[in-house]
Amino acid sequence: MASLMDIIKRWKLEQKGLSSGKKRKQHEEDTLVYNLDNSLLIRTGIFVAFLIASLLLTLQMTSLELYAQTPHIKLTSTLLLSLVIVTVFTLNHREKIPQSRLLALTFGGLFIQVLLASIAVSVINKNGLSANYAIIVTPFALIPMIHSVLLGRWLGIFSTIFSALLIEFHFPSHLADKALVIAMLTGLTGVYLTRGLVKRRQILNAGFFSGLVTLITAWSLEVLPIEDTTGFIEKGDMLVHSLIIVGVGLFTGLFVGGVLPALEGLFRVTTNMSWLELSDLNHKLLRRMQLEAPGTFQHSMVVATLAEAAAESIGANAHMCRVASYYHDIGKIDKPEYFIENQGELNPHDNLTPNMSALVIIAHVKDGIDLAVRHKLNQAIINVIKEHHGNSLVYYFYRKALENRELALEEVEKGNLNEEDVPEVSAKGFRYPGPGPRTKESGIICLADSIESASRSMKKVTLSKIQTVIDDIVNNKIKDGQLDNCPLSFQELKTIKETFAKTLRSMLHTRIDYPKEGDRETATGSEKKKS
Repeated sequence: MASLMDIIKRWKLEQKGLSSGKKRKQHEEDTLVYNLDNSLLIRTGIFVAFLIASLLLTLQMTSLELYAQTPHIKLTSTLLLSLVIVTVFTLNHREKIPQSRLLALTFGGLFIQVLLASIAVSVINKNGLSANYAIIVTPFALIPMIHSVLLGRWLGIFSTIFSALLIEFHFPSHLADKALVIAMLTGLTGVYLTRGLVKRRQILNAGFFSGLVTLITAWSLEVLPIEDTTGFIEKGDMLVHSLIIVGVGLFTGLFVGGVLPALEGLFRVTTNMSWLELSDLNHKLLRRMQLEAPGTFQHSMVVATLAEAAAESIGANAHMCRVASYYHDIGKIDKPEYFIENQGELNPHDNLTPNMSALVIIAHVKDGIDLAVRHKLNQAIINVIKEHHGNSLVYYFYRKALENRELALEEVEKGNLNEEDVPEVSAKGFRYPGPGPRTKESGIICLADSIESASRSMKKVTLSKIQTVIDDIVNNKIKDGQLDNCPLSFQELKTIKETFAKTLRSMLHTRIDYPKEGDRETATGSEKKKS
C-alpha cells in the first residue's frame, strides 16, 4: 500500500513538473551485514575459534615423535600464549580493527601463518629429512606482509611477533629458538619494506629482501648448511639451499601481490595502491565535472590538496583523502549553475524562494550518492559524500528565509498581508541529512571543504586572516556538533589547522601588480624626460 502511495505522489509531482518520474537509486547499508560486522557475539566467536584452532593444531603436532615427551607442556603453553595474544589485541588494537570481518582477517591470517609452518614440519618429518628444511621452506613473511599492506604497520608487527611465538612450539626443541628469531626478523623485514606501499613491484622487492634476511640469519644461526645422512656437504647443496630460501621469499612477494586484490574485495579494504589507481582524473564522473561544472572541479582539486596535506600531518590516510575529495561534490554535476563556483552573471536562485534554493543545495549530497552508487565507487568515497556536510545548516538561505519572514510580518502590521500568509521558517528544513563525519579522513575533508569555500571570498590574503577564517570554521563545526562522532583529537585538530594555514598561504600568496602596456610607455617616457 505504501509503495502504491509513493507511486501516486511521484505521478502528481511529475504532472506539476517537479519530478522527472525517475526514482532515485537508493544507497542504504545492509542492516544484516552491519549488525554482523559490529556484533560482540561474532567477535567473541572469532576469539574462541582462534583459541580452539590453535590448541587442535598443537595437539596434532604433538602426535609426531618429535614432541612425544612433552605434549601437555606444548598444549598449556599454546593455550596461555593464545590468551595473551587475544588480551594484547583487545587492549592495544581493538579500535584499529572495529569490524568483525577485519578481526577475522587478523586472527585467520595469524592461524594460517602458524599452520603453514606446522605443515612444513610435518611433511619434512614424514619424509625423514632434517627439520632444518622446515625453516628454509616456511614463508615467514607471508601473513605479516599481507597484514601490513591491508591493516597497517602495527598490525603487521603484531602478527609477526605472535605468529613467531606460536611457531616456536611447532619446531623441535633444538630448532625452536632459531625458528623464532628467523620468523621475527623475516616478518619484520617484510613489514618494514611494505610500509607506505604505493607500487606493486615494491611487494616483490619486499619478498626478495625478506628471503635474503632469512638466508643471512640461517647461516648466522647455523641452520645452514644442512647435513645429510652421511654428514658430507657438497658445495652444490649449499647453493641449492640458498636458492630455495631466496626463492621462497620471491614466491611470497608474488603470492601477496596476486592475492591482495581478492582480499581487498572480500574484506572490503582499500590499499594505498588501489587509492592511487582510483585517483585517475580520466574517470567518467571527473571528466563530466571538468566539462559541466568546471568551478566545482577546481574547488575539488584545492580541497584534495588541503585534505591530503592535513592527513599527512596527523598520520591519517592521505591517499584516501585526496581521492575522496575529488568526488565529494559530484552531486553538483546535475545542476551546476545553482552553485556559486559555476555561476556567471545570472543566478538562478534569484527566481526561487529560500526554501526551494536550500532544497536544491541540499540535494547535491543525495545526487552525489546516487551517482557514486551507479558508478560503483569505493564505499569510503560514498561515506565521505554522505558525511562531508554532516547535518549542518545552509545558513545563507536560512537567514534569507528569516529576513523574508520579518518583511512579511511588517506587511501584516501595515495591514497589507494576512497573518496566515506569513511563512513558517524551521531550521530543520535547511539542514543537510547527515550523518556527520565518522572517520578522521571524512572529518578532514569536511573542514577542508568549508575552509576552501570561505577562502575564495578573501580580498587581501594575509596569514593572520587565513588563521582567523580557519579558527572560526573549525570552532563553529565543533559548536554545531558536526565533529561529535569524528575520532579527531584536539591535538590533531590543532595540527590540521596549522597545516591548512600553511597550505592556503602558499596557494593564495599575493602577486606583484605588473603595469599595463600603456602604463609602461608612460613610465618609460617620463624616465627619458628626466634624463
